[in-house]
Amino acid sequence: MTTQIKISDQPLEIQSCIDWVMTPQSGGIDVFIGTVRNSTKGKKVLRLEFEAYEPMAIKEMEKIAALAFEKWPVQKLLIHHRTGTLEVGEVPVVIAVSCAHRDAAFEACRFVIDTLKQTVPIWKKEVFEDGETWVAAHP
Repeated sequence: MTTQIKISDQPLEIQSCIDWVMTPQSGGIDVFIGTVRNSTKGKKVLRLEFEAYEPMAIKEMEKIAALAFEKWPVQKLLIHHRTGTLEVGEVPVVIAVSCAHRDAAFEACRFVIDTLKQTVPIWKKEVFEDGETWVAAHP
């Protein structure tokens, strides 16, 4: 199982994430890049603020990666998530998965981001012009 899992308050380097999962055996690489959008439910978003309980978040990400390796023929898997204040257009999360074939890469990547949002203790605060709200709070 070859994984790279990181939580950082520094900008994520998308190309280095892609480069890291590439292998000569990989016929399919799927990458999910989450970005801060400028509106939610018709309200203008000024910024997002992410907080994480890092020791538990890393353990949960490791569990997700292990499950992906069990379910699909994954060759390499990367999960990077940012914390701190992010402006519109910045990248809070990158998931990259390499497999011999594209179907497995697509399925594994979707599983990783969907499961991460459900189980990993990373919290997001949306800051609007008229207030703020915490969303996607996890255990």
